[in-house]
Amino acid sequence: MARGFESKDVEFQQAEAERRRTARPPLTADERASIERRRTLELALMRAKGEMANARTGAHREMLEQAVAALEQQLAAGDA
Repeated sequence: MARGFESKDVEFQQAEAERRRTARPPLTADERASIERRRTLELALMRAKGEMANARTGAHREMLEQAVAALEQQLAAGDA
C-alpha cells in the first residue's frame, strides 16, 4: 500500500515541476542580469545595515549610512 502511495506522490511532484517550468516564459539574458543585479544590491544593503548596527565609531557609521543611501538609491533607480 505504501509503495503505491509513494509512486503517486513522485508522479505528482514530477507533474508539478513540469507545470512550473512551462508556466512562465523563459527570461532573456538581460532580464536574468537585471534580476541578479537587484539581488546583489539587496544583499549588499542588508549587509551594510547589519554592519551599521554594530558600528562603534562615528566615521564608520557615517560611511555605512552613505553606503546604505547609495544602495537604496540604486535599487529605487532600478524600479523606475
